[in-house]
Amino acid sequence: MAAQARRFHGTRTAGFWLAAAIAGLQCVNALRTALDPQGFATYMGLPVEQLSALGWVQVYGLRAGFIAVLTGVLLARCDFAALRWMALAALLMPLGDAYLAFSAGAGATIVARHLAIALFLLVAAHFLARAARAKAAA
Repeated sequence: MAAQARRFHGTRTAGFWLAAAIAGLQCVNALRTALDPQGFATYMGLPVEQLSALGWVQVYGLRAGFIAVLTGVLLARCDFAALRWMALAALLMPLGDAYLAFSAGAGATIVARHLAIALFLLVAAHFLARAARAKAAA
């Protein structure tokens, strides 16, 4: 009797669902920057007092939308190796956000939230690497 080949199911990995959460949350961020840019800026710990500066918040939203779409495309392709590197490269954003929020005098909870996002990305990168190895072994 021939040995049955193991079939890989990307949606059965923690990495898939952590990346899906990243895409979903980035989509929410993009929508929030469009619907309430001033509220989103305050949420990020960098309140905007001048209406003319709100355009920069919407620029942030466009980039968040791009991240959401790119993550979605890589998920659809089950490209866990690329998603892992994307999560590691993305660490620059929450670490930079934490620094900027701290420098602007944001509260400790806002800075801690940015650092928690960085930790989430590290955990996601770990599970995405495991998913990439499992896919390669299947």
